[in-house]
Amino acid sequence: MKPVAILRHSPTEGPGHFATYLDARRIPWTLIRLDEGDAVPATPAANSGLCFMGGPMSVNDDLPWIAPVLALIRSAVEIGIPVIGHCLGGQLLSRALGGTVSRNPVKEIGWGVIRPEAGDAARDIVRDWLGDTGEFLSFHWHGETFTLPKGAVRLAHSDYCANQAFIIGRSLGMQCHVEITPEMITTWCRDWDSEKAAGSGPSVQTPAEMQAGMAEKAEALHVVSERLYDRWIRGLSRD
Repeated sequence: MKPVAILRHSPTEGPGHFATYLDARRIPWTLIRLDEGDAVPATPAANSGLCFMGGPMSVNDDLPWIAPVLALIRSAVEIGIPVIGHCLGGQLLSRALGGTVSRNPVKEIGWGVIRPEAGDAARDIVRDWLGDTGEFLSFHWHGETFTLPKGAVRLAHSDYCANQAFIIGRSLGMQCHVEITPEMITTWCRDWDSEKAAGSGPSVQTPAEMQAGMAEKAEALHVVSERLYDRWIRGLSRD
């Protein structure tokens, strides 16, 4: 089986629980460290799937790897190789397929409830990807968000962000961080001051609030993330 390529955009935003999940199922993967200058693959053909992690930058920034990544995503979707995006990765998937990325009405940072879509148009797809999962607690750290590209179906939303997850073909884009681990939260909280996120508003939590009970919260979130990952790996090429 060809490996899943995991593209990292920041040294503190690695694959987290996604890598643990793949290892437990003996699915090979390789890490492409764009933050260390690794080249964006010219084609997705060497991989069974593509995964894009988060990062502090914007999809709209003038960075040398953004255009090649968008082209890589489009190529993968065109030939049926599944893509999964976490936070910035979900924004890249949206942008590559014709969506837009802009400032969210508020910063959403910390633990917050995700609500699966309940409308008739999405019900069967939500059941396929999430089973009987109802609303759940996920981790968030973003100030921008994506629109749904043409042909996408919204999977979930939160009180502070309308588009938390979408499905398009075999690919999944997420605004939330279902891959989060306690170690990642602890590391991110060290950047709290530079993030300039402290302030009023229920959509933003302090480091103390984010780290309270984080091990138990992360464990519960991984039950949900593994359901999503279970559905996503069904699209991987087994060649």
